[in-house]
Amino acid sequence: MISYQSFEAWWWPYVFIAIAGWLATDIWRWLGVLVGNRLKQDSAALTWVRSVATALLAAVIAKLILYPVGELRNVPVEVRLVAVSVGFAAFLIFGKRIWVGIAVALGLLVAGQFLTSALIAAG
Repeated sequence: MISYQSFEAWWWPYVFIAIAGWLATDIWRWLGVLVGNRLKQDSAALTWVRSVATALLAAVIAKLILYPVGELRNVPVEVRLVAVSVGFAAFLIFGKRIWVGIAVALGLLVAGQFLTSALIAAG
């Protein structure tokens, strides 16, 4: 009988996770394509799906701003809030071009981190 423990190769857990992850999610992708092709763009179901997706994205962004991990934790919350606010404003002002909003927010975040660390080092 073949079991998970019978595979000794170091790479086997990664293959198992990749296959299991693919099988678990790919069926939902295909069902989404099949069902989504039959829905009208302004249907209630598609509006609900877009709303849930937008809410999840907003929650992830809020979590990154308010409870960051890694290097972002060293940036003060005020700098993170200003960067995301000005980046969003730039996104709107420049015709909803996402790369503009990301570039502005990232530039402000990096500048704020350098300025904060320079102020801390100075005294």
